[in-house]
Parts: sequence; structure tokens; C-alpha cells
Amino acid sequence: MTFHGINPSIPPSGSGCAECDESGGWWFHLRRCAECGHVGCCDDSPSQHAQEHWRQAGHEIMQSFEPGESWFWNYRTQEGLRGPVLAPPQAHPLDQPVPGPAGRVPADWQSKLHS
Repeated sequence: MTFHGINPSIPPSGSGCAECDESGGWWFHLRRCAECGHVGCCDDSPSQHAQEHWRQAGHEIMQSFEPGESWFWNYRTQEGLRGPVLAPPQAHPLDQPVPGPAGRVPADWQSKLHS
């Protein structure tokens, strides 16, 4: 079965938000682009890089990149959906803390979340 905007053969870009890793930032939860594998931080994170990836690249479908979660989200339609199993790994490493990454999360991180 073919899913528009989903390429199950592309692995994730890394184990953390690409932009936060580049800038020394931190994230709350991670999302993985179902089309190109880009890993970005969620909408509750300070920088919201997954949503920014959708706006810049036009890749509208993301999947949770959290352990034990497999749901997909379409930014354009604002709806959850089902999709195929994507190329491994399915989530960030289990030893990576949430929020993360270790050593970059401020003590007052909860006050910096978007809700």
C-alpha cells in the first residue's frame, strides 16, 4: 500500500532534534518526518522544529519518535492517522532522557514549554 507523504524506507536523521542539536538547544518530545526522516522537536518544545520542518519543506506527516508510540500526525489537516512501520530505529534511544538531551535541559524547563 502506498501512502502519500510517507516513505517507509527512509531512516530517521538522528536520535535527537537536528536543529536543537546544531544550536545547543533542548526538546520535550521528538517527531520524525514520515517523508524524509528529519527528526524535530514537538509543538510543546520551545523551538517547535517539527512544525517548522513542515512549513519549510512541505512534509506534512510526522510520526512520534518517542519509545512505545507509533501514531502519525498530519500538520496540514490537523488529524491523526495510521501509517506503515517506518525504517528503524522507531524512537530515540531508551537511555535518552525526556526532556532531553542530558546536560542541556534547564532546571526551569516546565515553564518554557508551549501548551
